[in-house]
Amino acid sequence: MSEEQRVPSQVAQNNGQQADNGQQAGQTEPPVQLPQHVVKRTRMGGLWLASGSFAVVLLLLLIFILENSKSVDVAYFGAHGHLPLGVALLLAAVLGILMVVIPGTARIVQLRMTARRHRRADAGRLAASQQQPSTVGETPTPGPR
Repeated sequence: MSEEQRVPSQVAQNNGQQADNGQQAGQTEPPVQLPQHVVKRTRMGGLWLASGSFAVVLLLLLIFILENSKSVDVAYFGAHGHLPLGVALLLAAVLGILMVVIPGTARIVQLRMTARRHRRADAGRLAASQQQPSTVGETPTPGPR
């Protein structure tokens, strides 16, 4: 296997072995580790990724609606209408998503209110415990008689 065909981890391991061949057995040098540069994620990067993903999803929805343009009859609680098939399916999907999101949002708000209430109670207990002098392990100081 030539040097070009080896994977980087094999090349890094073999570089240490090649350096040992030219030196005495007791004088080995550890391989040099290069610093790893990590790029942190930013809000703008997340926004860019979300907007790009949103544009792709919209394009796919547009293609779906254009390919399913046959008109269908829709009846809902006595209301009747004619819609293109793609629009009717998209409308059904959006209404299904809303049926999940609205109760989920209510539950998240409920949990946040409970967490806020617990944080305030914990902060009040902490402040009260810091104001009271601790009597555990302290010797009483003699007062004037």
